[in-house]
Amino acid sequence: MPRPLICRRVSSCPRTEYFKPAGIPLSGLEEVRLTRDELEALRLADLEGLYQAEAAEKMEISRQTFGNIVESARHKVADVLVNGRALRIQGGVIQMTDRTFTCTNCQQQWKVPFGTGRPQGCPQCGKADIHRLPAEHGCGRRAGQGGFRGGVRP
Repeated sequence: MPRPLICRRVSSCPRTEYFKPAGIPLSGLEEVRLTRDELEALRLADLEGLYQAEAAEKMEISRQTFGNIVESARHKVADVLVNGRALRIQGGVIQMTDRTFTCTNCQQQWKVPFGTGRPQGCPQCGKADIHRLPAEHGCGRRAGQGGFRGGVRP
């Protein structure tokens, strides 16, 4: 019996969940599935340039697990680019990180757990002029398949 997968922390969901080569109908393409935790690993390692130990800490997994995830993700992306396949971003054993809000009136910042709804006002001054910081946006929908085990399934 395989070990159960540990929930991986993900700070954001992709704006687009599907990529394909231009000019080729989707029906004629083979599809490769990249999980949301694999996308997060690519974002942390390749876009933010974090070392594996730092990135693993952000995702709350071991460094070796992070290395395995990012290696798998890079292989899939290379396959898509080299062989002209479609890429679907979907699924994974994930939990969204807290969202950070800021008040434009008093500049107070605070974290709100994902899935608890938007706060009505600032906890310090009570004003309703609040905004979520863009670095930690989440998914507003619940969709996807496979591998969900606790946490939040975007």
